[in-house]
Amino acid sequence: MSVGPGLTADLCLKCNICTSACPVAAVTDLFPGPKAVGPQAERFRHPRLPAPDHSVAWCSGCGVCSRVCPHGVAVTEINVRAKGDLARREGISLRDRLIARPALLGRFGVRFAPLANAVLVNPIIRRGLEISLGISREAPLPAFSTSTLRRRQAAHVARVPTPAAPGEGQPVAYFHGCSAEYYEPWIGELAISVLEKLGCRVVLPPQGCCGLPLQSNGLFDAARRYARWNVQSLHPFVAAGMPIVGASTSCTLALKHEYQAILGLEGVAVSEVAAAVYDVFEFITLYKMEELERLHVSSIPIRALYHPPCQLKSHAIGTPAIEVLQLIPDLELIHSEAECCGVAGTYGLKSEKAQVARDVGGILFDQAGEVSPDLILSDSETCRWWIEKHAGVKAVHPLQLLARALDIP
Repeated sequence: MSVGPGLTADLCLKCNICTSACPVAAVTDLFPGPKAVGPQAERFRHPRLPAPDHSVAWCSGCGVCSRVCPHGVAVTEINVRAKGDLARREGISLRDRLIARPALLGRFGVRFAPLANAVLVNPIIRRGLEISLGISREAPLPAFSTSTLRRRQAAHVARVPTPAAPGEGQPVAYFHGCSAEYYEPWIGELAISVLEKLGCRVVLPPQGCCGLPLQSNGLFDAARRYARWNVQSLHPFVAAGMPIVGASTSCTLALKHEYQAILGLEGVAVSEVAAAVYDVFEFITLYKMEELERLHVSSIPIRALYHPPCQLKSHAIGTPAIEVLQLIPDLELIHSEAECCGVAGTYGLKSEKAQVARDVGGILFDQAGEVSPDLILSDSETCRWWIEKHAGVKAVHPLQLLARALDIP
């Protein structure tokens, strides 16, 4: 496995900028900060020896430490790898193995959606899950859809890339991830509709879970299997000239960055797939703004609080959703003052970490109470579910507003 210069702990200056910026260290003494458990502790770690301390398990993997490091040390990546080593040495619980597999849960849940959804909101069952598995009864668990995106959009499913016919528009491969496939298929349908309205021909290539939940819970070998399968499935579409566009910032970050930087995948196909991946709003701002500006954009006279997810910030592309949504007349956009909403994927689902996750998101929840938005916008599904639960305001994907402004039902 190759290790880039950013993963070299010796480059750390011990300036503690990462610790001062860390949202978890700010709310709990259980986590001494990314420098202490990352670059500082890394020199004491050895493949055949236990980790020097267990506090690295409290890292949420939000990525802020890597973003603020003045010397380019990949602090988050060091910590995520250390968390994985710690989890494997101490054993990975049944809970973590379950919540790390949204595709497996989704396949089962869609088949029995009415019953499964009733079970997930039953307070007695939720209390039992907390006692037996350690899944917080206060954590939002998404409802299963009654059908998958690929079933609903079967005409867009493509096993292999095919040349575009005259007048069909730019071919684009949509990576829907587990959320749009099993929980929010309407997000995938809106992504397809928006891209088609902007002149694209959208296909759904073969794909599986991005593997990020597995990685976050220490199941690196399983995550690599998913990653390799996705690369193998997506590379023919990339080789045919198709960009890979996704509306889940965690999935696109996994394809762009995590497969190489954390899972250690190498090869031409891995790097070519990574280079071809775009967040949907990133893709629009780079390639489709002229088409968008020629369309009629309807007024939406509401106030919306926009929270860019941590994964989006780690893309290092700014906030392309704001650039696009500013074209909507009468829409008042307020930018989130919070670094992180707190949930960090599956982190906030765990009963022992739930209060820390809520405290991390306190800045956002307080801001929502102060500005009284009609909606909260966020590009990440887990962020939306978490924010809506704890801020008490409807949370939607920015695509939903854009589609409404473009008169897409």
